[in-house]
Amino acid sequence: MGLGWRNRLRRQAGVASPPEVPATLGAPLAVADGQYICTTTAGDWLDRIATHSLGLRTGAVLEIVEQGAVLRRSGAPDLFIPAADLTGVRLESGMAGKFVEKDGLLVIGWRLGGQGVDTGFRPRRHGDRPALVAALNRILPAPSGTTNHPADHTAAKKENQ
Repeated sequence: MGLGWRNRLRRQAGVASPPEVPATLGAPLAVADGQYICTTTAGDWLDRIATHSLGLRTGAVLEIVEQGAVLRRSGAPDLFIPAADLTGVRLESGMAGKFVEKDGLLVIGWRLGGQGVDTGFRPRRHGDRPALVAALNRILPAPSGTTNHPADHTAAKKENQ
């Protein structure tokens, strides 16, 4: 297993480093305690990104602020996802070896460098998911020529059902 992980690190050497967490952040729009699952290649829930500690499952606190999403991870560097790089938010039942009840994982789609990735987070409390989805939809950049309205995003519709 260690050999496979080392080979994965070597293959992914060109993956961009995540941006640093800004020194000052606005007031949180939503906060939840839970578990950082991992970051995978967008659309491929089994292709875990190993570089930059993005493949390590850890306890974490997810904070959504106007500037983006901050995952404050235990035992790994904090991860900052800039709002401008967000591509979507959805609820899933699993990714990269972690499977839970239907819609138990919050999956944040974003661009890391030029590569699309998905980052998974499992809130400790089921009741935290609606606020996280709403806050992420609030800061999600609008597609060109449209307004940024939460009803435009499928995760918001799904969460309200």
